[in-house]
Amino acid sequence: MKNTSYKTILSKFGDEQGVTGVLKYLMLIVPAFVIYSCIEPFSPPEVNNVETYLVVDGFLNIGGDSSTVILRNTQNTNDDTPPVTEPGALIVAESENGESYTFIEMGDGVYKLPPINANTATRYRLSIRRLGGREYLSDYVQVSITPPIDSVSYKLDQGQNAMLIYVNTHDLNSNSRFYRWKFEETYEYRTAYYSGLERDFEKRQVVSRPEDVSLCWRTLESRDIKLGSTVKLSENIIKEVPVNVIRIESNKLLFKYSILVKQYSLSREAFEYWTDLAKTTQGTGTLFDPQPSQVTGNIKSKEDARELVFGYFSASTEATKRIFINERLGSYPRCSPPDTIEIADVFETTGVLLSYYQDPTGVSYLLSSSDFCSDCRAQGGTIRRPPFWQ
Repeated sequence: MKNTSYKTILSKFGDEQGVTGVLKYLMLIVPAFVIYSCIEPFSPPEVNNVETYLVVDGFLNIGGDSSTVILRNTQNTNDDTPPVTEPGALIVAESENGESYTFIEMGDGVYKLPPINANTATRYRLSIRRLGGREYLSDYVQVSITPPIDSVSYKLDQGQNAMLIYVNTHDLNSNSRFYRWKFEETYEYRTAYYSGLERDFEKRQVVSRPEDVSLCWRTLESRDIKLGSTVKLSENIIKEVPVNVIRIESNKLLFKYSILVKQYSLSREAFEYWTDLAKTTQGTGTLFDPQPSQVTGNIKSKEDARELVFGYFSASTEATKRIFINERLGSYPRCSPPDTIEIADVFETTGVLLSYYQDPTGVSYLLSSSDFCSDCRAQGGTIRRPPFWQ
């Protein structure tokens, strides 16, 4: 800002305004200057911390599906590289009565344990030995018994232009007052164009496509933390807790949609952990949101109790329920008109082949389009029909 003398300012207002004019002028420029001068980049130490810590995501699923544990390492907030996974670890679920179950490494930091019918009356802990030799143990935890899911319902919300999925359950025995839900959603979709041809590069021929790549199914897993509690209710009944929101514009509901809801009972300690984690990771980012906190869990290093380890190990039975939705909501995919290719140039182009085309003069061409418009696998799905699909 250029220096401005008192006389120069005064001259802007004239003698009749005098000091009053000066004060009004300063009242306008000073706040603007203060606001401008206070805007400085802020980067807390945690954002650029070079240290990494082990993150454990998983639980022991008793009497249900397989159990999964994922090992990764923390990253700085401003680090946009893929997550750093933890390979080569030995992961074992141990019971107080001497039983042990070893997880199998699947790659990318994922470890799985096939379905087990373990004793629900004993307590379990998780043992981890990393490739470098460092060892970690969780606290012993009691198995939480999960009640069945009464129903999974859905309702169209016109205001949100979305379908809302709800879960309903109850527990007459009041074994648990704390719940967590996950889900797997699968939807059928189609491409704008049908591709009946493909290139055989070895024979340098255009041949009929042996598989239909216009129809796919895609499965996605839940990412948000969905929790519920009946502690403040007179009865242990969960009624219409929303577990998923399906936007109509996503076109997931255009053909057929299915959701598999998974329900787990939690201990109070596990519920408090997931609640704190949800506050930290799922806020809207405004000034009034709960500020990030250090949510570590019940897993500790055997060598150094001060080492930070993130994650909470729990054990529970699993309850599931699947529903299908056939509401035909959304719009059919649209794409630009297909390209016309001369047959002699077919191996010099990269578009997906659709069909032959003959113009009014009798000359034959090929029609082609992009992967997105004519090969459903380009949108992340598979042409293999799921075994549960109706």
